Amino acid sequence: MLTKRIIPCFDVKNGRVVKNVSFLTNERDAGDPVELAAYYEEAGADELVLLDITASVEGRSTMMDIVRRTTEQVFIPFTVGGGISSVEDIREILKAGADKVSINTAAVKNPQLIAEGAKRFGQQCIVVAIDGKFDPEKEDWEVLIHGGRTSAGINVIEWAKQAESLGAGEILLTSFDQDGQKDGYDLALTRRVSEAVSIPVIASGGAGRKEHFYDVFTEGKADAALAASIFHFKETSVGEVKSYLKDKGVPIR
Repeated sequence: MLTKRIIPCFDVKNGRVVKNVSFLTNERDAGDPVELAAYYEEAGADELVLLDITASVEGRSTMMDIVRRTTEQVFIPFTVGGGISSVEDIREILKAGADKVSINTAAVKNPQLIAEGAKRFGQQCIVVAIDGKFDPEKEDWEVLIHGGRTSAGINVIEWAKQAESLGAGEILLTSFDQDGQKDGYDLALTRRVSEAVSIPVIASGGAGRKEHFYDVFTEGKADAALAASIFHFKETSVGEVKSYLKDKGVPIR
């Protein structure tokens, strides 16, 4: 059985790590991304994800200086997303030291970017981020883009399957409804996507205590779990979560 991964996430705005609720409200400063990256590597994180959360909305590329300085400090796998809209953008992020890129809005607008990226740099480098919001009328989840500000008018599960067919190596799945709520991951959404694709699914949005990681790995069938505020504000630690999961019989690195 493949081991499960614990991944701290940095939402970066104006050079600082911030945390919002459902992407948009109650912003809190969580520190310097380079310092936090070094801390999390020491703490036993399996990977790190850095998302430039306003790059797509503002129509600019990801902050390269932070990427370079972070990759000089850490040696665990590092994924970078935000404002990546071309093969050249992917090349520059990888050249700056990132191991993977996360594409969201640009992939929805131009699905062939997934295929082109996978062909040029390898499937393992391409993470397709999907932000999903439950639509009670359709009783299903819809894809959001532009940092949760715009509905893409497409179904999350269908989009995940299409992303896999185009060459995505992983899906980073964030629940808009649960993000920042700290009352657990969206288990139904995560399970639906995990069962629909054969590539790894990283669950995101809603971690509030260590039990939530167990739930998303067992009931949600996720391959990895991403969290932000629970780690940034020292409500628990990567080590505590891993110890708990090992005691519960979950295979952890």
